[in-house]
Amino acid sequence: MIKQHATGIIIAMSIIITGIIANPFSASAQEFSWGFKKAQNEVPPEAGANFDQLLEKYGAVYKGKSDDKVMYLTFDCGYENGYTESILDTLKKENIQATFFLTGHYLTSATPLVKRMINEGHEIGNHSDKHPNMARLTKQQMLDEWQRFDKKLAELTDVERTVYARPPEGVFSEELLKAGQEAGYRHIFWSVAFKDWIKDKPQGWQYAYDNLMSQIHPGAIILMHTVSPDNAAALPKFIKDAEKKGYRFDSINNVVNDTSFFANGEKAS
Repeated sequence: MIKQHATGIIIAMSIIITGIIANPFSASAQEFSWGFKKAQNEVPPEAGANFDQLLEKYGAVYKGKSDDKVMYLTFDCGYENGYTESILDTLKKENIQATFFLTGHYLTSATPLVKRMINEGHEIGNHSDKHPNMARLTKQQMLDEWQRFDKKLAELTDVERTVYARPPEGVFSEELLKAGQEAGYRHIFWSVAFKDWIKDKPQGWQYAYDNLMSQIHPGAIILMHTVSPDNAAALPKFIKDAEKKGYRFDSINNVVNDTSFFANGEKAS
């Protein structure tokens, strides 16, 4: 009898483990890394039905509409490496509004650049205060990360709080998306990206340019890191050549203008 029970338990455990492996979105698998097959021939990428449904449930986005040749520039800034000023110069010259996802360290160590971003009409996004793995935090710790960042932002600038969030390294969980939605933070992922964050291994402007041009598509939310000299050097030509192909660049606010998302009724300005 005991032997039969033991056999049954082993079979049951095998079924459970197999189910978790076959379905990574099960309740036992809480941590996800954002990823997708890169766009080709200007066809928008697909993250897959599971990711699509999960993001939609909590108002998160990674691309805009596929029927309009518009793209959205976003930049992640963990620390300053001397190239953000050049990026801002290009955006000002081309009259393009971008979104900069900053950390708490960036706020306090590069405050003049943050103020310039705001004064020139760019959106500030919340990339967390300390840049942790947000998926491994408790709900209160998640809120603390976002709210500490906002407190620093309000103390240093005229911006009271952020409404867009992006998890460090693209690591997230359903709990993170839910906590963000409840607190009024909408998660912004991306549909165009490449390896551009290693500051001491520049590969030249052509590397960044080729990676960007090969992935463009209608509705693209583009992620670049400001630490890269390649990005700063490639940005002017990329913008001009994308426009020659019929694209225009717009504010992320026009992707996420559904005010029903925000629990407190606030709308991004």
